[in-house]
This record gives sequence, C-alpha cells and structure tokens, in this order.
Amino acid sequence: MIQTLFGPVEQEPTLLEKLKSGVQKTRDGLVTRIEEVVSGKKKIDADLLEELEYTLISADIGVKTTQEILDRIRERVHRSMVNDSSELKGLIREYMYEVLQANDRPLAYVDHPPAVVMLVGVNGAGKTTTIGKLCSLLKRDGKTVLLCAADTFRAAAIEQLEVWGERTGTQVIRQNTGSDPSAVLFDALQSAKSKGVDYVIVDTAGRLQTKVNLMAELEKMRRTAQRVIPDAPHEVLLVLDATTGQNGLEQARKFTEASGVTGIVLTKLDGTAKGGVAVAITRELGLPIRYIGVGEKVDDLLPFEPERFVDSLFA
Repeated sequence: MIQTLFGPVEQEPTLLEKLKSGVQKTRDGLVTRIEEVVSGKKKIDADLLEELEYTLISADIGVKTTQEILDRIRERVHRSMVNDSSELKGLIREYMYEVLQANDRPLAYVDHPPAVVMLVGVNGAGKTTTIGKLCSLLKRDGKTVLLCAADTFRAAAIEQLEVWGERTGTQVIRQNTGSDPSAVLFDALQSAKSKGVDYVIVDTAGRLQTKVNLMAELEKMRRTAQRVIPDAPHEVLLVLDATTGQNGLEQARKFTEASGVTGIVLTKLDGTAKGGVAVAITRELGLPIRYIGVGEKVDDLLPFEPERFVDSLFA
C-alpha cells in the first residue's frame, strides 16, 4: 500500500510477491521444516538425514528425487565438502534449481500462426478456468486468441468456456453437446487460419487417464489438427491439481503416453503444502512446468520460471 495526497492506494503485488504468497504453504512445509530440522545441530548424522528425508517426501518432492538429494549430501559429507548442517538448506535449494532448470525449455516457436495449444487433464483439475486465464494472459501480451470448445461431453463445459470468451472478448468455436470433438477442432483451426489468429486454445473433455476410449479420442484430435496445420498441436499442456501430490505424477505418465504432453500447468498451488511435486514431475518425466496457478483471480496464472520459483520458496 502506498500513501498519496488522497489517502492510501492499494499497490499491485509484484510477480515475486504473488508467487511467494502462492507457495506459502509449501514453503512452510518444506523450507521452514528444513530449518527446524537443522536448527541447533552441527553434526550431519543418520538421524538428521532421516528427518530430512521425511520432510522432503512430505512436501511431495518424490522418493526418487529425495534419494538423489540425500545421496548428494552423503557424498559431499564423505568428501568433507560439507561439514555443517546449516549448509544443507543451500544444497537442497541448489539441487531443486538444477532439476527445474535442466528440463526448462522455451515454448514451441511457430513460423506462421496460429499456434495450437491443447489442454488436457482429469475433471476437477481446473482446466477450463486455466484456459480462460491463459487466454487473458496472452491477450494482455497483445496476442489474438480463438477458443475451441472441444469438450463436447458436458454442456456445462461449453457454457463455462463461453463465459470466459465473453469475459475476455474472445471468439469461441463450438458445436452442440455430443458432437465429434475432432470436428469442432477442425472448424476452429480453419477459422483461425483464415483470420490470422495468433493462438488457438483447445479445451478437451476432462477424463481419467484409465479410460482407454477417451484417451484414444485425444490421439484422434492430434491427427485432425495435423491435417489442417502439419506441426500442430504445438503444445499439449497437462493441467494438474497440485493438491493431488504424487497422484498427479501418475496422471502425467498416462497422459504423456496417450497425448504427447509437452508441459505442465500446475493449478491450486496456493492451496497445498505439496508444491514439491513440481520438482518430482520435472525430474521423473523430463517435462517443463509451463504455468502455475496461485489463486482464483484472472491474473493468478503465472509463467513458470525455475529461478523465481526456487527463490520464492527459499528467500
């Protein structure tokens, strides 16, 4: 809040402030807990490492990633590179950044628009809401967007997307409930090509990764997109609810097999202490986190930056 001649005025939070607020629960469950574990202790022994292991797994860093962190600590202790437990927090921070940075890569470059971005995921992950927020984010950057209502299984999904279309001033290509999703996608891509639209964002039906027929529908949509635009879809973003923790990792595996996921959107990060799952997903699947949701407002979808994310946790 800043003071003016006419009284106090609310100041918009910076991206880092918004991010730090969004990961507060994860920071409390991970970094604050690490500080408590090492507080007052000098010696790095088996008991201390066991407590650290519990802390990391509780934050959903993942068993494999946790083991790699502990192995690195043991190696450095053995080589006398680390002698004080106060240094462990910095080591963990360093490793998390390395994992996220190693798998970070820029969004697909498109020579000729439209760029086609397909969003997939299970029901309840926040997929349609994420589409609306992503649309708003792109339009704030001066891009033109067209929305494709390819979730034809639920009338409510089409209506929800149309609400976002009205809110952001964006055209929505739709058909009736029960229509072939690939047909809707075909129409949307043809329309976008003719109008020179920058981005087509495609909503797909929320589905369980175990439903074979529905997962096959995603593959059919990919083939349809490629008939209109040879290298489409340019991005397939899997929307995961961060509160599901390790269950989200299994979802990511299944969707990657079925639909060629290129990146992750992690939603509801502000509502969980399990934000460490971002590291687990990136490490185990080699997928970048593209965006994170840190609140319910339209501007609470943030582009993911590894350094800023780690800073928000450890700063």
